[in-house]
Amino acid sequence: MMNIKSIKRKPIIVSSEKLIKTEFINEQKLPLVIQPAVDGIDLAAWIANNRQWLETQLFQYGGILFRNFNLINPEDFQVCIQAISSELIEYSYRSTPRSQVSGKIYTSTEYPPAESIPLHNEMAYSSSWPMKIGFFCVEVAEKGGETPIADSRKIWQRIPPKIKEEFIEKKVMYVRNYGQGLDLDWETVFQTNQKSEVENYCRNVGIEFAWLADGNQLRTRQVCQAVAIHPQTGDMVWFNQAHLFHVSSLKTEVRESLLAIVKTEDLPRNAYYGDGSEIANSVLAEINEIYWQEAVMFPWQAGDILMLDNMLTAHGRQPFVGSRQVLVGMAEPYSLD
Repeated sequence: MMNIKSIKRKPIIVSSEKLIKTEFINEQKLPLVIQPAVDGIDLAAWIANNRQWLETQLFQYGGILFRNFNLINPEDFQVCIQAISSELIEYSYRSTPRSQVSGKIYTSTEYPPAESIPLHNEMAYSSSWPMKIGFFCVEVAEKGGETPIADSRKIWQRIPPKIKEEFIEKKVMYVRNYGQGLDLDWETVFQTNQKSEVENYCRNVGIEFAWLADGNQLRTRQVCQAVAIHPQTGDMVWFNQAHLFHVSSLKTEVRESLLAIVKTEDLPRNAYYGDGSEIANSVLAEINEIYWQEAVMFPWQAGDILMLDNMLTAHGRQPFVGSRQVLVGMAEPYSLD
């Protein structure tokens, strides 16, 4: 990847909205697209001088796409995220494989290109999460590779009342098993090789844990929210990852292969209602279908930054062909506690 730090652009640093133009690329008005109206705008400086206005747009629409600002490298991306969200966070208590690129900028989930990633809100499987998540397109795939997004407020509105009521009453229990060589190991998830640090983390956030077998396998259980209220807008949103963690999310051949070698309780990950009762496959299939019916997709362009309010907008990934590089940065930690 080319890194052109030596090229100096003369920045235009003023807080005028007249330096940019806005539009929508679909009827859903998600995302709001912001492009330069004049040449030479330093996007990070412009964001810093218009932060309050941008916050208002983000709360209203849920996502902003910055396009054609001549952004080149991860450092450009990080500076822009910091301009709108001063506190970037590390990717801790991990759910998917990612690599650190620069500072607190990471690769997007490193799943095989042929795999899709269902729509979800980042770290909704936890009681704490980033309020903002940004994506930076370094390299566009030859085909596919879009990042679909969906309005979490609309997801909440469309889910049938009976399903809502049961999830609200019982919440969601996430069960994870580490150390079998079938998913991320606990050292990667908790970013430590010290069991005492894992135990302290679990106690602090309300995760039940038990060391199994030879002491190198770990099982955790945590009950978390199914829905949440946005702390600034007051909007109710559907906010969990039951549909990602549940065994039904696996392809049939993968699920059957896993269950042939491990018991259901030993699966790398699974989701139940908070009281431990099973969630019907049909319920999760209906939720998944609503997500995809609300999905909005657009083709990436190199240099794009997509900024999402992580509670108001879910995201996913489409399969792709060729080389693709999209980076991720998370900001503004929020906790129900």
